[in-house]
Amino acid sequence: MAGERTSANLADLLERILDKGIVIVGDIRVNLLDIELLTIKLRLLVASVDRAREMGIDWWEHDPSLSSKARQNEIDAERDADRELREENRRLRERLAALEAASESGPQGGSDGGDAAARPARGKEQTP
Repeated sequence: MAGERTSANLADLLERILDKGIVIVGDIRVNLLDIELLTIKLRLLVASVDRAREMGIDWWEHDPSLSSKARQNEIDAERDADRELREENRRLRERLAALEAASESGPQGGSDGGDAAARPARGKEQTP
């Protein structure tokens, strides 16, 4: 009977710890001749997932190595960034082609003696 009571007490203790949560804090410092060489700050929180969420702790849901949803979000973000880069590259190539075509056609008889019409205004982007 003593074994049953111990396991019941251990189960109660574990349930209470997970329900309420427990924080363990510790610092490790390594000094040599009063010169601090290393400091390690340890913070350990033991709680149930539900209790951690109540406290606003949900980092595991956003970590791609722990959550397939976070991993998919990361893949989608990379895909969107690639799409944006391809679109910007396409616009820049079109703009470059238009500038090259305008410079090959030569001066348009303007009084500024050059390709001012082919140059976009500084700070303004041409739209195709």
